[in-house]
Amino acid sequence: MLSYRHSFHAGNFADVLKHLILIQILDYLGKKDKAFCYIDTHAGPGDYALNSDYALQNREFDNGIGKLWQRNDLPVSVAAYVNLIKGFNSAGQLTRYPGSPLIARQLLRRQDRLFLYELHSTEIKLLDAATQRDRRIKVFHEDGLKACLGLLPPIERRGLVLIDPSYEIKSDYQQVIETLIAMHKRFATGIYALWYPVVERGRNQEMERAIKTSGIKNVQLFELGLTADTDLHGMTASGMIVVNPPWTLAADMQQTLPWLADVLGNDGEGHYRVQTLVAE
Repeated sequence: MLSYRHSFHAGNFADVLKHLILIQILDYLGKKDKAFCYIDTHAGPGDYALNSDYALQNREFDNGIGKLWQRNDLPVSVAAYVNLIKGFNSAGQLTRYPGSPLIARQLLRRQDRLFLYELHSTEIKLLDAATQRDRRIKVFHEDGLKACLGLLPPIERRGLVLIDPSYEIKSDYQQVIETLIAMHKRFATGIYALWYPVVERGRNQEMERAIKTSGIKNVQLFELGLTADTDLHGMTASGMIVVNPPWTLAADMQQTLPWLADVLGNDGEGHYRVQTLVAE
């Protein structure tokens, strides 16, 4: 929705999972010299102050990046993620959290391109300011789910699309699947990373069934939860559904997610899933 502000949630456990996987995919794409294209359908402002009124209202980052900040026993992939976040902060103090656009920019090479979509009238101005003077980046004040179809297939024929809506509108659950199918028809070899919250498990199960019957192949799911599912208000878990994932991703998540579930979970209730939804 146009009222949604991710600033309330920046750096929480869902961001940890989303950005951990984002970094791994972009790192994988960067191993070949050939250029790639990165598309972000819901880019947000790109940068978050964790000492702002928004972030301090619920301090969700305390149960995410905050719990990882000073640890010296991080798994390799988690250490890479935390070190990247530390690069945006000074003097070892956690005061700033980069969104996916700035994380991606850190991993882009000279030949790569980044397309960012944001519809919120305030957030788009902040995104413009955070990414200005970088010729590799184009910012659009549009609905990314609709507009980015025109970019597919990209001229690079390699790339990642991050689909990350707020899901405040219940129709988002159906719309993201319909859009993913349309994207895949245009660019079947691309990598797609679809983030989702777990608020009502039934909606997630519907999404999974829709993907299984969509005809899309090579789909993996990675989920991290802090507490068991509940009928109460609030997000208990979140996940990433990845189409055409790097071949190393599932094995790494099998090692990383149990550790994160233990460290970030509430009173031993942390849980995770690593699942192949559709085989190759």
